[in-house]
Amino acid sequence: MCGIVGLFLKNEALQPRLGALLSDMLEVMTGRGPDSAGFAVYGSGDKTHVKLTLRSPDGSWPDRIGSEMAATIGCAVDASPRDTHMVITIPASAETAARGWLAEHLPQVDVVGGGHRIEIYKEVGLPASVADRFGLAAMTGSHAIGHTRMATESAVTTLGAHPFSTGADQCLVHNGSLSNHASLRRRLAREGLHFATDNDSEVAAGYLTWKMREGASLAQALEAGLDDLDGFYTFVVGTENGFAVLRDPISCKPAVMAETDDYVAFGSEYRALVGLPGIESAQVFEPEPARVYAWERN
Repeated sequence: MCGIVGLFLKNEALQPRLGALLSDMLEVMTGRGPDSAGFAVYGSGDKTHVKLTLRSPDGSWPDRIGSEMAATIGCAVDASPRDTHMVITIPASAETAARGWLAEHLPQVDVVGGGHRIEIYKEVGLPASVADRFGLAAMTGSHAIGHTRMATESAVTTLGAHPFSTGADQCLVHNGSLSNHASLRRRLAREGLHFATDNDSEVAAGYLTWKMREGASLAQALEAGLDDLDGFYTFVVGTENGFAVLRDPISCKPAVMAETDDYVAFGSEYRALVGLPGIESAQVFEPEPARVYAWERN
């Protein structure tokens, strides 16, 4: 069943409240997906540095991970642990070296996302618990998306939780099911895409990464997916500068959006939006089938 939420802030004055607002939205969706949850937040960052979000399966981190990596790759490494996850910030030019160091020295650690601004956190458990573990309510930024999962096609694991990130500053959450994800995964693997799970949502994320790598805009990539992705789905996709929503042509999965001068919000159900400021005067609508809705910051 699953629940999706998303919040894109037009008004910069609301950015300190981004995490708190998304946390409430995510918790309201608990009934749609109580087995795991995750979220992606687009906070501070610049083009000269890259953030990598790491996850340790046992929740432990070497005390000197930052200094040890820095000594090997030859640049400063800022390492900030959050529960089972850690965000390391490095010069963009050192990303390949940092990933190589992780693969050699910490092969058990998963890189769940990376980019100039994105941070991704996900774990097994109730949405409120996951949000609390990672301190979502205190996070700031311009936009964020989240997901509560009810596993239907794969095991209840952290790797199976959303969001999925297959490109820099790009992530996807999904409510629905794809029928051709296995054949599409093989096709994308031939194009150089790598997948960490058997989840169909990761394939959808990889498809968008591939299309945008070939020169498509996010909207164009989503429109192409209407022909290439079989099944029923609602996608909410985050990028460095914004987010987009797409429902399949049948649109059997529930979805509702609200827009004001201050924000654009998405929820699988309207009740996820009722706590937002100014919701009583928002334009509330159901996204139309097979139509891409996208918002970006300049």
